[in-house]
Amino acid sequence: MIRDAGLETFAGTIHARAYITSTPLMTPALFTPFRLRELTLPNRIVVSPMCQYASDDGNANDWHLMHLGQFAMGAAGLVITEATHVSPEGRISPRCLGLYDDANEASLRRVVEFCRRYGVASLGIQLAHAGRKGSAHPPAAGGKPLAPGEGAWTTLAPSALAFGPGWPLPQALSEEGLARVKQQFVNAAERAARLGFDLAELHIGHGYLLHEFLSPIANQRDDAYGGSSANRMRFPLEVFEAVRAVWPQARPCGVRVSATDWVEGGWTPEETVAFARALQARGCDFLDVTTGQLDPRQKIPFAPGYNVPFAEQVKKAAGMPVMAVGMISNARQANDIVESGRADLIAIARAMMDDPRWAWHAARELGAEPPPYAPNYQRCHPSVWKP
Repeated sequence: MIRDAGLETFAGTIHARAYITSTPLMTPALFTPFRLRELTLPNRIVVSPMCQYASDDGNANDWHLMHLGQFAMGAAGLVITEATHVSPEGRISPRCLGLYDDANEASLRRVVEFCRRYGVASLGIQLAHAGRKGSAHPPAAGGKPLAPGEGAWTTLAPSALAFGPGWPLPQALSEEGLARVKQQFVNAAERAARLGFDLAELHIGHGYLLHEFLSPIANQRDDAYGGSSANRMRFPLEVFEAVRAVWPQARPCGVRVSATDWVEGGWTPEETVAFARALQARGCDFLDVTTGQLDPRQKIPFAPGYNVPFAEQVKKAAGMPVMAVGMISNARQANDIVESGRADLIAIARAMMDDPRWAWHAARELGAEPPPYAPNYQRCHPSVWKP
């Protein structure tokens, strides 16, 4: 039996290790450990950030205690919070989570402490600013922009261009505004570090503010932050660099990026590779590769694993760890992606909501040693109750 087998990646190198005591058995790739800086994950399964639209003035509450708590005990290697916004005007909706004041920090501390006390997963946080897609109703309430009488606020963007028909014009950020937003990301990162999160991820995808700077569809500035691809990357890179400077050096910090807008004339996969290289040079540890959501005209060919080719392209061209996400729902599919070298980590959202114990069941299906079980759930470990 193999007691411990896996592949560990650190500083761009791969180290294989296996300790064999009897008949060799191959540990499925999905259940091998993975290292980012000083954080070693016991497997490659990540609970993807999932907006819940359940916060009160940006504060976490009992819903978040339940939502994140169930995943913390479900044995994915890493659980990442929903998009956690760096300012009130940076929220998608009035019900979105924030980390911009002391009340936000205190409410989220309660959730983190619960997950630490009872769970077994590492914890990550996704920091975000909605940009021109903010000031909206939650999706369950239609997702349309808030009307003036519904508490609408002025949104911010690289340029005064609306997200789509019926959406209000955002305010183009001035130099002072850029500095303010950058500092808001830094402040939120410092709060997240105090809360003890193991990993941070900046949201530079899905049409939110930092993605808007990357795309020529949303960014039509004529200053140093617009025009050429290098100029459009400038502000997101500055924000990442500022966050990395305050984020603890032992803890990984990465980025979620939309690799393509799926719209002619938009952000491209080739630009994503160049962006990945620039991020890596600034200390970025991984890229969480998604696509789209910047423009309503997008034509996305939804299919199982439809984002995986973009993750693979970044991994091969930029040589950095990548996370694959998007309609990955079953164990063999996820294992094949890791085993074939197309991605290092698998981020799962809807399938996790459907089955918070997805990682346990995947281990059984693949014949892997089950992941760690929370102490209060040891009685349901297969070695205890299954013949």
